[in-house]
Amino acid sequence: MKVVKALEEKNVEQEKTAEGNIEQEQATEGKSSYIRLKKFHFIMLLFLIVFLSAGITTFALAFGKDKVVTVAPQRTEFNKLYEAFDTLKNGYYKDLDQKKLINGAINGMVDSLDDPYSDYMSNEEAKSFHSSISSSFEGIGAEIQEKDGHIVIVSPIKGSPAEKAGLKPNDMITSVDGKSLQGMTSTQAVTLIRGKKGTKVELTIQRPGIDAPMTVPIIRDEIPIETVYGEMVDESIAKVQITSFSTNTSKELVETLNDLQKKGMKGLVLDLRQNPGGLLNQAIDISSMFVPKGKIIVKEEDRNGKLTEIPSKNTGNPDLPLVVLIDKGSASASEILSAAVKESAGVPLVGEKSFGKGTVQTTADFKDGSNIKYTIAKWLTPDGTWIHKKGISPDVEVALPDYASLPIINPDKELAMSISSAEVETAQKMLKAIGYDPGREDGFFDEKTKEAVIQFQTAQKLPVNGVLKAESTLKLMDLLREKIKTNDTQMLKAIEVLKGRMK
Repeated sequence: MKVVKALEEKNVEQEKTAEGNIEQEQATEGKSSYIRLKKFHFIMLLFLIVFLSAGITTFALAFGKDKVVTVAPQRTEFNKLYEAFDTLKNGYYKDLDQKKLINGAINGMVDSLDDPYSDYMSNEEAKSFHSSISSSFEGIGAEIQEKDGHIVIVSPIKGSPAEKAGLKPNDMITSVDGKSLQGMTSTQAVTLIRGKKGTKVELTIQRPGIDAPMTVPIIRDEIPIETVYGEMVDESIAKVQITSFSTNTSKELVETLNDLQKKGMKGLVLDLRQNPGGLLNQAIDISSMFVPKGKIIVKEEDRNGKLTEIPSKNTGNPDLPLVVLIDKGSASASEILSAAVKESAGVPLVGEKSFGKGTVQTTADFKDGSNIKYTIAKWLTPDGTWIHKKGISPDVEVALPDYASLPIINPDKELAMSISSAEVETAQKMLKAIGYDPGREDGFFDEKTKEAVIQFQTAQKLPVNGVLKAESTLKLMDLLREKIKTNDTQMLKAIEVLKGRMK
């Protein structure tokens, strides 16, 4: 809105002219006719000004490019919106925040799209969104989305508090610190979940297949956007995990691969499990490292059905033997990369079916710092397949052991003799998985279960009392995570497939 300031005109004194004797005489001698002549000239001058003004205005309206500014709204589709705004502002029983009303209207407009990937973000939400892509942030480290009216975890970030707490893809977050997330957008939920490093947040989780909800306390931490982790598996095989596609991911990957080549890398397992996606340009740059030049990486289809094909830049080595790992937490940009190497470079995929996000988003920023994130296109695989809500099936399907999908146990809850609960059942399965057989897995804490807990506490040099709580519970879950890493059936299969390609 442009603010126009009125300018006060300063009074200008009329010039005083010293009249000569001749002029005075003329004025005196012809006083009557002089006055009549001045009035006539004045009237004619006014008439001329009005005539010229009308003519210029008519010419401008007819031929000019710049149109006269109209105060009244010309877009009739907004009449109802204006009426609703005025009705509430003038008639509601409390004073209303005009900015809040306008933000609510925009939010409702975006919600009506029924698209979990389109969202209106306030100043704070927009700032949080941008920081998650381009820098570190403080929170729990989990990608979430709104799905069917619920807030669902797409994937926890590697090494994050969310991963350490045992959160998994498809876990539904029903409340944060006791506040229900029902009806909230994903960005609104993020503002509640994130917070300063060292502070505690308590999530209520509903896990598919588990009847009872779980309460999961998590200590927030700084989440660095370090997205590439690599190491040698043996003398010739390396594994590299990409956790998300952020601003510097392709640069990080190049540096990591160069380092691994110096160590003798002859084949690579690229791990995209639990990768929720990110920036499209990063997925294209990384795909170009493995897809031959000119071959299609991805296709975009706009609202009119127009297809745009994006080919490989071939900035890397497409001849490096490669296997890619995916699971149900692999989404968006990680699916673009997976489909590109599978269909355009013949690279086998190992693991589980991916998440299934086949749309592309962009953002439009407003002057006040808020923005709209909205879907602009579908993306298709090189073969023209739209994987949205379907996912990508691996060439070699391999599941992790059953104990890898066990729910979290709240360390604040005490599990002891004679208690019967879902948490006890989970603890019994965890104990058995790490080598301490409780004799049963039905959720009843009996004497045999207590003996298994005592053996576990003794071996781990914990306070020995036969009760699972606090430090004992946390240690139990830590050991289970280590067990899952050492018995990573999907990674082991990927290495086996890779060795076959290296012969």
